[in-house]
Amino acid sequence: MKLASNKLLLAAAISAVLAGCDSGGINIEPTTVDNSVDNSVTNPGGTEENICAELSSGVQGAQDGANCRYDSAFVSYANPLMENLYLPALPNGGAHIFDDILFVGASYGSSADLQAANITEGGSGPKLEIQAGATIAFKDETAFLVVNRGSQLFARGTETAPITFTSETDVLGTVGPEDVKQWGGMVINGFGVTNKCVYTGSIAGGDLALDGECNLPAEGSDSDQELHYGGDNNADSSGVMTYVLVKHTGAEVVPGNELNGVTFAGVGNGTVVKNLEAYSTYDDGIEMFGGAVNIENYVALYVRDDSIDIDEGWQGSITNALVIHSETNGNHCIEADGIGSYDDMADGTKTDRRADIIAQGINSRPVIDGLTCIVSAASTTVTHDPSAGWRLREGIYPTITNSMIVGSFGGDENGAEGSNYCLRVQSDETLAALAAGTDANLVSNVFACEDQVKGDLPGGLATEDWAAATGNEFIAISGKVDPTANANSEFVLLGGVPAFYTEASAAQMGVTVSPTERAYLGALSVNGSDWTSGWTYGLHEGSRAQPLWFE
Repeated sequence: MKLASNKLLLAAAISAVLAGCDSGGINIEPTTVDNSVDNSVTNPGGTEENICAELSSGVQGAQDGANCRYDSAFVSYANPLMENLYLPALPNGGAHIFDDILFVGASYGSSADLQAANITEGGSGPKLEIQAGATIAFKDETAFLVVNRGSQLFARGTETAPITFTSETDVLGTVGPEDVKQWGGMVINGFGVTNKCVYTGSIAGGDLALDGECNLPAEGSDSDQELHYGGDNNADSSGVMTYVLVKHTGAEVVPGNELNGVTFAGVGNGTVVKNLEAYSTYDDGIEMFGGAVNIENYVALYVRDDSIDIDEGWQGSITNALVIHSETNGNHCIEADGIGSYDDMADGTKTDRRADIIAQGINSRPVIDGLTCIVSAASTTVTHDPSAGWRLREGIYPTITNSMIVGSFGGDENGAEGSNYCLRVQSDETLAALAAGTDANLVSNVFACEDQVKGDLPGGLATEDWAAATGNEFIAISGKVDPTANANSEFVLLGGVPAFYTEASAAQMGVTVSPTERAYLGALSVNGSDWTSGWTYGLHEGSRAQPLWFE
């Protein structure tokens, strides 16, 4: 058994190496101190010691074959993790399996409670560190991971040893390729800005400050368990996630409250997220509620709702993202809202509140560069809404560049006209911002769908005409057209093996690439390096259960 002092050594080691990194977050070097047990040491009876993680109280996980199992006596909502915990990669492909909620740190619902607990920023609370190559699994959809405000997750996988968050059924090998609702998902709560709270000042003025408290109920909350997020620190850090897979998620906590692959609630840009995949999720792949976390190299495969969902004033960026819908399911590649509870601000007084939020600069202003969306003809068989491209609404000011939507496999002949559209722009504020092209813009993108757009801009300006005039390209599609067919020299967008790389050059598609240093559209170039290889699941042979439907 490791001594409790090892936990203090781990805490000291983590604190000692806090430093800024290129992404503006913190870089924590690997530690060799953990609170698992070295199974190379045998006890006097000759049997191997328990290799599972142990708390300072003496509560320890139970060995279950190659796996370690942790029940609610180890951690749950009512029994949160209040000390640093290290989960190593287990030998023989073993997984750490949690029967209940892996609840990191406590959730505080008032500023007074936060102050009393001395929780002021990311790093103030307990930390969960996971070794590269580890698998963390959950028993069923009642079990999920929550990282509370002040606490941090350090899941630092590598290309050859990614970290996997998945279900027990996946560990047992009984899960289907596109099965969902096998466990809950991940919820990360931070102190970032959300426009569902009230602020004075503005981001542009550098004087944005809370006017009152900001302790909002996060996804995963119900009448018996509350999680909280929000604050005024968009530079907050919730830790590091690199080379992380999140598979087979989805749970309806209460009606209308569904867990995603990863929920980033008020997560600041001090958090490092690079090389993240959401695979077979019932609700959204990733959803951002305010905050400013930046994400680099994101894959969403077989997400049934929105692959990228934005709300409440998210100020972050996504650089390089590959979204592939299922042949029979999937909703939007992007569903992006600018103002939380937008519809509740319909009367005269609250309409002024919308204007105030925009003037303060705290409506969602995402920057997305290098996105490939491959949407399908799924319309009538879906669990949410039809497979489609980008829906931009509710006061959002987006900047999206060097991206493409490929939906040329034909619309669902049984679906409503316009169901499988590429682009839909809604709300007066969003329409006006895009038409002005100052705080929001779509530049250097390709749209290839049979249903190109849905809805028009102010003054009767056709969305397609406006987008074409601002440096985007629409490719007219009628019926099912294979974007990977080399025989069709006039329409080749995707190529390579598997066929999700940009094949045709931007010049061939009539688009000027912006920024100039980028030589191709979308997430990946057929002639460039493939950041998806070696660690993702479901894309490449040798690490998937089925071929992609359009191969």
